[in-house]
Amino acid sequence: MNFSEQKQLVKKFYADLDAASEQDLPAIVKQYCGADYFWRGFHPFNELQGAEQVATTFWQPLRTALTSLQRRMDIFMAGENKLPNHEGVWVISMGHLMGLFDAPWLGLAPTGKIAMLRYCEFHKVEQGKITETAMFFDIPHLMMQAGLSPFPPQTAAHLVQPGPVTHEGLMFDPQDPEEGRKTLATIDYMVGDIKTWKGGREEPLVDELRRSWTEDMIWWGPAGIGATYTIERYAKQHSGPFRAGFKDRIFNGHLCRIAEGQFGGFFGWPNLSLTPTGGFMGMPASTLAGDMRVIDMYRREGDKLAENWIFIDLLHFWKMQGVDILERMQTVPRT
Repeated sequence: MNFSEQKQLVKKFYADLDAASEQDLPAIVKQYCGADYFWRGFHPFNELQGAEQVATTFWQPLRTALTSLQRRMDIFMAGENKLPNHEGVWVISMGHLMGLFDAPWLGLAPTGKIAMLRYCEFHKVEQGKITETAMFFDIPHLMMQAGLSPFPPQTAAHLVQPGPVTHEGLMFDPQDPEEGRKTLATIDYMVGDIKTWKGGREEPLVDELRRSWTEDMIWWGPAGIGATYTIERYAKQHSGPFRAGFKDRIFNGHLCRIAEGQFGGFFGWPNLSLTPTGGFMGMPASTLAGDMRVIDMYRREGDKLAENWIFIDLLHFWKMQGVDILERMQTVPRT
């Protein structure tokens, strides 16, 4: 399967969606999406049902706020998901939605300046229609571009994140299936090898990481955590603090995990449930478990992973801990 039909459908959907007026957005979403279209998005949107609700609750307010909206894709790919209950072909798009922040969005004050909403979308395509979407987007990243400080200083760097260093993420044409199988196997190995945190092997974290990652790996993390470069700095600036900052880790599984060429990714709803022990992201300890909804996108180099783009619904996670970051930022003046 080369996924050409499914990719073409999503490309046409994007072209028509991005060119449509705000009034026409519901009709466009309805044209390309199934009658029982189901959409998952970050807090405060969560789960939406049907084209009309997706268009009026998410797309129309966003298009009103970010005028002259432009889609800047860094990854476009497809694959066959074999995970139970969500089998089928999924098409992935990742990049930024760029516009002029000209009107309030989610209670956040506009700046009148350029803004880039980091996003990743998984679309399930069945019988010529999009039937499910998981669209994850980094709202705290947009807050920081607008001069707000939603979290204490992060351990890694805050950046408007670029796409793959190879510039090969836009796979509009068919790819070698064997390359996709290699990528999925590499991702599967990495996921299965994370055992130290759960009381498995006793070894330095960097030694575990070196089995799955190139030495010059890049971890493009969400706002509030940041981006970090090389295994040594990743262990110091994210992976180590993350493991130390939580207990009672439960892996809930993924809904979709696919690969094509040298790229692949997955999402869960939620992926993880964890209880904060204090200190991570400058936040206090808690007795409450919280859910992390995560998208991970990867680039493989040889037999190891070289780049990783991560989307975590931190607004949802910390709200489960009793900290409403979005509500706070609606009233906080810009720095």
